Amino acid sequence: MSKKIGMQSFILPSAPRIVSSASFVGPKEGEGPLGDLFDTVYKDDTIGLESWEQAESRMLESAVRLSLAKINKEPKDIDFFMGGDLLSQIIAAGFAARELRSPFIGVYGACSTMAESLITTAMLTDGGFSSLAVCGASSHFSSSEREFRYPLEMGTQSPPTAQRTVTGAGAVAVASSEEAVDGIFGKIRITGGTIGRVCDYGVTDASNMGAAMAPAAASTICAHLTENKLEPDCYDRIITGDLGSFGSEMLYELCKGKGYDVSHNHLDCGKMIYSKDQKVICGGSGCGCCAAVLSSTILPALEEGEIERVLFVATGALLSPLSSLQGESIPSIAHAAVIERRAV
Repeated sequence: MSKKIGMQSFILPSAPRIVSSASFVGPKEGEGPLGDLFDTVYKDDTIGLESWEQAESRMLESAVRLSLAKINKEPKDIDFFMGGDLLSQIIAAGFAARELRSPFIGVYGACSTMAESLITTAMLTDGGFSSLAVCGASSHFSSSEREFRYPLEMGTQSPPTAQRTVTGAGAVAVASSEEAVDGIFGKIRITGGTIGRVCDYGVTDASNMGAAMAPAAASTICAHLTENKLEPDCYDRIITGDLGSFGSEMLYELCKGKGYDVSHNHLDCGKMIYSKDQKVICGGSGCGCCAAVLSSTILPALEEGEIERVLFVATGALLSPLSSLQGESIPSIAHAAVIERRAV
């Protein structure tokens, strides 16, 4: 039986299980509406280390270790750790893997990395190449500002379309149906997904990520619905990674132009993680945004039966500091994972 549906979508007949998750965030995120749901909220964004980059790597490493500790496992017990971040050469994930000493697959999809690593891990599990693995992603406000925009010391004012890169990390443990794991989650399955295509609408403003990424989110969502012959109502929630308020409005218009109204059951992690009175303008962004929200909020809601079926669509802007300086536009991508609550 073919597992491919159309050009971009696929099903996973064995429905790999999500058995555990963990989330670590910084102080700003801890002050937001989801603050009580994260496993650990740090009091300062260096977490006692010498640099923001080191802090980000430690957060991701800690999230992986905690996701395993919750199921009485250690890094040596997994087939691989798959993850990435926003920094050059994905150093946060690479240095975390150095400490974990597990087989490591580094991936880069910018802010789409959590969905990219999740569906790839699930596909490898469904294919029989893994029994237990962990996927994850991280970002850090200060390290990302230094990498992509302006040093914090400059005090540059953010424009009305800007989003705040989340200081956070999330990790998710994925097990095969046959693997004997007593997980904190017992009813969550990954049943399929859609691999995104790179979209570019000519946006060049690195402070307007919502506009850059909304076309990719719309492309993947519409491709998924079309190829699977579904309507948006088939999902309790369609959850994007970090379009923020401006990008979410663009998403509704773009999807409506293709015949799909997603506005009534759409949520965006970038809008969920901060409150309006935190003055982050359009919301949150970064790999750690959807990784932390998925791990702390979406998966527990599925396990408890508050929602039954989710299309998790993380979006990423595929720019670099060099491409921006060369005047390039910002190509973007989105990947989708179908996550369902199923009785065992």
